[in-house]
Amino acid sequence: MTGESECAGGGRPQSERQRQMQAFLALNGFDGAALEPIGSDASRRTYVRIRQRATGSGVILMDAPPESGEDIGPFMDVARRLRERGLSAPETWACDEEAGFLLLEDFGDRMFGDLCAEHANRESDLYEIAVDVLCHLHRSPAPSGLAPYDRETFVGESLLFTEWYVPGDDGCPPSAAVEDALAELMGSAHDDLTDGVVRDPVLVLRDYHAENIMWLPKRDGIRRCGLIDFQDAVTGHPAYDLVSLLEDARRDTGESLRTAMKRRYIDSAWPGSVESFETAYSVLGAQRNLRILGVFARLCLRDGKPGYVDMIPRVWDHLQRDLRHPVLAGLATWVRRNAPAPTAAFRDRMRRQAGDA
Repeated sequence: MTGESECAGGGRPQSERQRQMQAFLALNGFDGAALEPIGSDASRRTYVRIRQRATGSGVILMDAPPESGEDIGPFMDVARRLRERGLSAPETWACDEEAGFLLLEDFGDRMFGDLCAEHANRESDLYEIAVDVLCHLHRSPAPSGLAPYDRETFVGESLLFTEWYVPGDDGCPPSAAVEDALAELMGSAHDDLTDGVVRDPVLVLRDYHAENIMWLPKRDGIRRCGLIDFQDAVTGHPAYDLVSLLEDARRDTGESLRTAMKRRYIDSAWPGSVESFETAYSVLGAQRNLRILGVFARLCLRDGKPGYVDMIPRVWDHLQRDLRHPVLAGLATWVRRNAPAPTAAFRDRMRRQAGDA
């Protein structure tokens, strides 16, 4: 006996989680609706598009199992804050916070990344709108109640690099002295963020990139950007989300595009000097890319998601570009001495550790 019931129609056994989902859908008028899985993200959340068989209209189901550490509360909270600021975040139709189910407005499937790939001539226009979203958002004070992206968090997340990426090909962790040196360097880098200008913190979405922005052509202005995947939002430096947008782990962005979009943001929303912004951009970029390299290695080695390894070289290139800034000379030396470049052989060894080879 497995304790599982059979699916309707004699299919595979239905898990307890599936039974919970079906009960939630039935309670909210979607009993018997057509379900279209639309994947998952780097977390343990998964998503399903649900359509009424009679009308074809539907919503998105977010499945965020609490036993996996997921919590739908932050998503609903940040979505509300974004809508209050005139931005397009999904409306919530129904939720069960205890069970981790959420029914959301469906923004469709036209991601900015797809549009840029299909229509290269539209890339600049699309990124301008995405930058304008940030300019608009940063004209409002940071909301209360969100965690700050403070020095401790900044340094702690950087150390994912030494925990997961550095030992990624042979499983041998670096010495405590090597890790301590990175922590010291990142602490100093954080302190450089206020060099030349003091800015109040803003709402930082943290994963603001072309696959988390949906194109909503029937709306006007910046509301054409449908925002998703912002449940980890914090309050922090205004350059962070621009780094996230332009140093994308999933698609290439050219130097001319990055330069133009930085200039657009500076001209519209930055009160300080160009030099102070470039310093902050490079520092935040280096920290973010160290963290992402650690996260991608962890997703492969711990979570059995080796597909993220394919994106590591692009993130590495972003990191190397950020490390060219003079304020990061010490960090650049540390990376050169202690971190292996993501060669094909390195990535193959990482995959083998995860049992994917």
